Amino acid sequence: MSQQVKHKMPEQEASVRRHNFNEVALGYDEETAKAEAARCLQCKNSPCRNGCPVGIDIPAFINKVKEGDFVAANRIIRQYNNLPAVCGRVCPQENQCEKLCIRGIKGEPVGIGRLERFVADFSLGGTCPLPDLPPAEKIGKVAIIGGGPASLTAAGDLVRLGYQVTLFEALHTPGGVLMYGIPEFRLPKEIVKCEIETLKYLGVEIVVNAVIGKTFTVDELLNEEKYDAVFIGTGAGLPHFMKMPGENLNGVYSANEFLTRVNLMKAYKFPDTATPVRVGRNVAVVGGGNVAMDSARTALRLGAENVYIVYRRSKDEMPARAEEVEHAHEEGVDFNLLTNPVQVIGDEAGWVKGLECVRMELGEPDASGRRRPVEKAGSNFVLDVDTVVIAIGQGPNPLIQNTTPGMQTNKHGNIIADDDGRTTKEGVFAGGDIVTGAATVILAMGAGKKAAASIHEYVQKKKQSAQ
Repeated sequence: MSQQVKHKMPEQEASVRRHNFNEVALGYDEETAKAEAARCLQCKNSPCRNGCPVGIDIPAFINKVKEGDFVAANRIIRQYNNLPAVCGRVCPQENQCEKLCIRGIKGEPVGIGRLERFVADFSLGGTCPLPDLPPAEKIGKVAIIGGGPASLTAAGDLVRLGYQVTLFEALHTPGGVLMYGIPEFRLPKEIVKCEIETLKYLGVEIVVNAVIGKTFTVDELLNEEKYDAVFIGTGAGLPHFMKMPGENLNGVYSANEFLTRVNLMKAYKFPDTATPVRVGRNVAVVGGGNVAMDSARTALRLGAENVYIVYRRSKDEMPARAEEVEHAHEEGVDFNLLTNPVQVIGDEAGWVKGLECVRMELGEPDASGRRRPVEKAGSNFVLDVDTVVIAIGQGPNPLIQNTTPGMQTNKHGNIIADDDGRTTKEGVFAGGDIVTGAATVILAMGAGKKAAASIHEYVQKKKQSAQ
């Protein structure tokens, strides 16, 4: 194969995978991984590292893959990344490390994400890896609120530094969006569980069914439970709706509810599991991001005959990863672009029977830099659907903010924090979607990593000044 092109990722055939929840991408074998690693130019200034939010030494681990020393490659990655098997699957490498790869100037960049996944999967080898244990003597006590990627990263970094770390998760299973949001066919849940088991092996205590703001407040954690610092990584779990007529009809889901039922509650195995999910013959998914693609592809796998993406801009403006859009196309999702819903239509019994939409055209760029969609007068039409999934984004749950005096938020309800995760309340740090709004897994992990370093500095300075 030409060195100008990435080695192809083996995948399930689209006609087969649209009927199952097994992982779509099958991963490199050893020989393919070594051949792809050989494409790396081993640049001295390593521009790819500048695109990695957690700063992995990419040339170093790729060089070990090239040599066939996959154990050493895994050791290098895990110095920087607590969740490599996750990142190798869901990170948008094309907009980060691979975007800056010199090999990509004349051809395709090195498949950095594919190699990270290969190394992580090789290290799992059917069992969870057992890293070196941290120091037995603890240098502080930190509470982590939330069980998503920012929190898991902060917890992993802090426990390795020697802290006693307790992670409080509101749901019955930790993992956050990794467990409830991203479907099994993109991110197998056993992979996530294995990464979490590794953190527990290192000493992270995980308390589930703990709703901070109800079970404890942040102030109680600091003052009564005597934690030296608190990190808040509760994500963006409050769904947005369009506020159009008919959104309260039976058969309308937020993407959050739809995906949580399927992924966390295993509704796709009903009746072997307790949670059902109703998907009719025709499904409309409103939105153009990764969550919309996940919802549409999930609906297909649940037996829908026709699934429509309804997105008000063109394909060029879609925020979803190109790979996810391509997979959705291959699986038979019908894209209704430059189309905006205006109302959900119901029958006499209160169930969805249609989605009225209007055609759009692109006007001048808006504040985001994307061309603003403008409605075409008189272009209304009705999509014949019996299920509608709204996937236009989500915001922060306000519970912790409302029960934590002295911690400032912005107009959207997100916690205000600096680049190192410091909030306006002493001893309280935050990172990930609760600060930035809904973003990517790896950006949340990068925020968790920065906050862990900041917490370490804060706690040690506080202890020194107290002596």
